[in-house]
Amino acid sequence: MKKEKIIKNKKLIKKPKRSTTRLSKLKFEEKILEVKRVTKVVKGGKKMTFRAAVAVGDTKRKVGIGIGRADDVNLAIDKAILNAKKHLINVPLTKKLSIPHFISADFGASSIMIRPASLGTGVIAGGSMRPILELAGIKNALGKQLGSKNILNNAKASISALSLLAQKIELAKYQSLGREKFYKKIMKEFKNA
Repeated sequence: MKKEKIIKNKKLIKKPKRSTTRLSKLKFEEKILEVKRVTKVVKGGKKMTFRAAVAVGDTKRKVGIGIGRADDVNLAIDKAILNAKKHLINVPLTKKLSIPHFISADFGASSIMIRPASLGTGVIAGGSMRPILELAGIKNALGKQLGSKNILNNAKASISALSLLAQKIELAKYQSLGREKFYKKIMKEFKNA
């Protein structure tokens, strides 16, 4: 009888509902950039695994790349997709669905440059830069890969270029606001004199 305890006035504890994040509402497209077989030397010999590099984007300014490693190709791709969704960046676009200005970036021995293009040009880029630009929603741009032809390094260089693009746009906004305040101040002084 002592082992059985009767608890009176026990309140029901409600489990909180799982909130759906904004990422789950968005629909992403995935493009596999590379699937590679890699080996690791261990005590018993060599252990073979697969490494997948995947680009993920919503074709509306969000894009990211991810890497996944697993014993199976499908698991590696799934891990890469989850990793890419964690590392999304926002890309500023113009009305012509192009980038606002010329940008170049480096990653390792890879260097790339991206130029804005007029309406109807399309995405003229090769290698791993093309799917990243398309997944970001860029419809008109010119791209060039210089240096190394490593797929993963070129993809990371293009992501870093697009993220630099966003930072420069924000800086330009703040600079233009500062100039506007400065000129308003001068005009007030001029009118009062």
